[in-house]
Amino acid sequence: MAQSKGIYLKKHFGQHFLREVRFVNSMLDAVQLTNHTPVFEIGCGDGFLTKEILKKPISKLWAFEIDPDWATYIKNEIKDPRLTVLEENFLDIDFSIFEKDKPWTVLSNLPYQITFPIFHLFQKHRHLIAEGVVMIQEEVAQKLVINRGRGYGFPALFYQRYFELRLLDKVPPTAFFPPPKIFSRLIYFKPRVDVAPIHDEEGFWRFIKVCFKQPRRTLKNNFMQSHYSIEKLSEEVLALRAQQFGMDDFIKMWELLR
Repeated sequence: MAQSKGIYLKKHFGQHFLREVRFVNSMLDAVQLTNHTPVFEIGCGDGFLTKEILKKPISKLWAFEIDPDWATYIKNEIKDPRLTVLEENFLDIDFSIFEKDKPWTVLSNLPYQITFPIFHLFQKHRHLIAEGVVMIQEEVAQKLVINRGRGYGFPALFYQRYFELRLLDKVPPTAFFPPPKIFSRLIYFKPRVDVAPIHDEEGFWRFIKVCFKQPRRTLKNNFMQSHYSIEKLSEEVLALRAQQFGMDDFIKMWELLR
């Protein structure tokens, strides 16, 4: 079992610690940090990123760490009045704690197995976030930014609607200890301002899930087991796959079917 600083790394927490500072610099260079910027980090681990963030002019850094061994280590290792270590599972956080100092900047090497649940929280509470850069699995990053074709689906449509997304450095397994079996990617995100409303938005996203139920099948086939009355859609449209449509196309379909 791998160790760092005399502490065993735990696979169930997805602990792969970044070891190349050039990728940290890419993260820090992509965001605007000033003496008035509050930052939070998810999963600080042994503090490799944490220490670099604290070299910047920020107002405060909240580091969320689920592993009590690493939370204790960071509290003892880094003595900076701007740092607060919260020994908590980020997925269980009451986001009202961020209200007072909003908007926050996010900088984090995310545990890969909870990437989508965390991004869902970012979307739900995006009014609290100014911008951020996170390290995620390369395959997931590509699913977030794609806009047509194979691999394009619900995650791309959903998150591109609410965030500006931009791929940064591709990161090899050798940049981590222990090295994961996959490549990683830094991705920049920023909440979009003035997102146009959609009628019955929750219903719309349920509709999108039906459209992509089996991505390689036609819309007509995916709608066969649904409650939608598709007579208002042309045979030409129904013969296409969901991967061939953009957001505007789906909204037009929704207006016809809802």
